[in-house]
Amino acid sequence: MRLTKPVIEKAEYIGSASTGKDGRERWTRCVLWDDDIRGLGVRITPHGQKTFILSYRVRGRKRLMKLGPCGVLTVDQARVRARRELGRIVDGEDPLVERRAKAQADTMFDLGEQYLERHAKVQKKSASAKGDAQMLRDYIGPFLGKMKVEDVTLHDVSNLHYSLKHKPYVANRVLALVSKMLNLAEKWGLRALNSNPCRHVEKFKEAPRERYLTAQEFERLTQALTEADESGQENRCAIAAIRLLILTGCRLREILRLRWEHVDLDQGRLHLPDSKTGAKTVFLSSVAQQVLRRIPRTKSNPWVIEGRLPKSHLSDLKGPWKRICRKAELEDLRVHDLRHSFAAVGAGLGLSLPMLGKLLGHSQPRTTARYAHLAADPMHQAADLIGERLAGLMPE
Repeated sequence: MRLTKPVIEKAEYIGSASTGKDGRERWTRCVLWDDDIRGLGVRITPHGQKTFILSYRVRGRKRLMKLGPCGVLTVDQARVRARRELGRIVDGEDPLVERRAKAQADTMFDLGEQYLERHAKVQKKSASAKGDAQMLRDYIGPFLGKMKVEDVTLHDVSNLHYSLKHKPYVANRVLALVSKMLNLAEKWGLRALNSNPCRHVEKFKEAPRERYLTAQEFERLTQALTEADESGQENRCAIAAIRLLILTGCRLREILRLRWEHVDLDQGRLHLPDSKTGAKTVFLSSVAQQVLRRIPRTKSNPWVIEGRLPKSHLSDLKGPWKRICRKAELEDLRVHDLRHSFAAVGAGLGLSLPMLGKLLGHSQPRTTARYAHLAADPMHQAADLIGERLAGLMPE
């Protein structure tokens, strides 16, 4: 018969049941076939559900695929789909195999796991890999996790990025991570080449994150550290760690994970075998050397900044730092701002950017270039002094 809407609506299930060897009831299929398009039919279940199907043969094998439920698809739409699929079959394709392959394709959850295992854990520092895992868990997974890798579009990435507009810094880091993952997906054959949509998403503008301590703020901070040290209210290793961060410009992890074997007080240096940019040497001022000499040393503990447990180091400074900053009225100050302040003082004294980059352990000159505007201040001061002197020699 020719399938029409009235025919399908009036059709009822006609079939019989039999009992299989396992004791379960088996029902025969009930299908209405269309006279216009060979292979197009409507399958009716014993419960009255009706579905458009397409029966075809490819390479000698008989296939039966669903086109969609009746009511959702009209008869005309079902015919259009059937003709499209039959055209692909004529070209030698098997739509059902491709559909099953896509259903089993990697999701963004799967890609995230592959990214962490094959890239982050191999190519990145443990802290960076941990940060990537957190972004995958907190942002990317809930938004894109169930999507197939090949189905992620510009619209999907843009929506994820825009959903984090209240956190522009985080939004841009998440975008960078998704972009890296999709680039690797292309390399691993999970997406078509040059299909990464992230390159078309414009990043949010980020407020400058550099915070420099003024002379008065330095004074308040050092006073709070002295009072905490003298009163015994804070862990003395924590206080020593903060002082070393101020005096060396090191990163937090570099100080908390500093071992005595890496300290050379005779030469006034720290020989760090591993840092964010690889192995580096930290040159110690005499004041920093004094701080290290005053730290109590336990023979059985290799760590400079000892933890509460035997043979351990402090894992963070959150508690002591928060309390000391509150006392110094610097509650907006981050630990990493001490590194910026170290650099700012060096730039203000007229140190060259290459020398400053060497002290900070920067691997790229552009990283140090953010302090260029501070390095110009002494030159302005020198120009003012010369200008005042010359002005005094000029006749009025």
